[in-house]
Amino acid sequence: MIWRDAMKVFLGFMFILIVATLLGYGEIADAQQQVKLPKIGVLSGGARSASGPSSRLELIWQGLREVGYVEGKNITIVYRSAEEKFERLPALVDELIGLKVDVLVMSSTPAALAGKKSTSRIPIVFIGVSDPVAAGLVDSLARPGGNVTGFTAISSELAGKRLELLKETVPKLARVAVLWDPRDANAVATWKESQLPPRELDIRLFSMEISSSDRYESAFKEAIKAGSAALAVAGSPLAVSNRKQIVDPAAKSRLPAIYHRGDFVDGGGLMSYGAESGVL
Repeated sequence: MIWRDAMKVFLGFMFILIVATLLGYGEIADAQQQVKLPKIGVLSGGARSASGPSSRLELIWQGLREVGYVEGKNITIVYRSAEEKFERLPALVDELIGLKVDVLVMSSTPAALAGKKSTSRIPIVFIGVSDPVAAGLVDSLARPGGNVTGFTAISSELAGKRLELLKETVPKLARVAVLWDPRDANAVATWKESQLPPRELDIRLFSMEISSSDRYESAFKEAIKAGSAALAVAGSPLAVSNRKQIVDPAAKSRLPAIYHRGDFVDGGGLMSYGAESGVL
């Protein structure tokens, strides 16, 4: 319920942006008149699912439909994905800018940062960003400033709680593997937060630093060899795009695992703790 209420606020902001854009084009007096439709550019850092929009994006589009804005009718939506290759993000942002989008929707911290670096004119709305202030995207949560704003679940601050839940689940737990992507600011923040509570919980951490999808198999072997008896997964586009490559070996290795999102549990994971959401 909290997630959906927060998303309503976010959708309200999106609606204001779209309306502002529409006002720039003027009122359509003649239905037959050829006009340029307002264009939304959507940029993902991870692999985009071929099955269709994510649940998070679908909530946005649903909210826009409820107030009369339909893709292909009176708005245009352009999708781009870096397919886990973050070095492609600046070029993809430039491509969307070249397509003359009116609003940029960014699904991750790296994408939002690439957008902010490329333009100070086009409004940027981010989703899936853990700490926009620490990342340098906004001046403050109350007054973002500039052309960037959006929605944050501040998920990195829940890292300690996830470790606490693992300890409650496995009372004799001594070592936890933390899977994180060093390229993603959210994951880096989660890893740093994870290093604070263990002193009180009497557990040690093993760093599963993974920045490419071909590293999962070897990383799990290393974690098991190091004596890890549980797994905590930091959210990142890479992790979300490779849920099966994380959930399956964790289950096969009998590692109790906690995730930041419920869809990991839907895919066979043990438990999750965090804001309920979809992904781009």
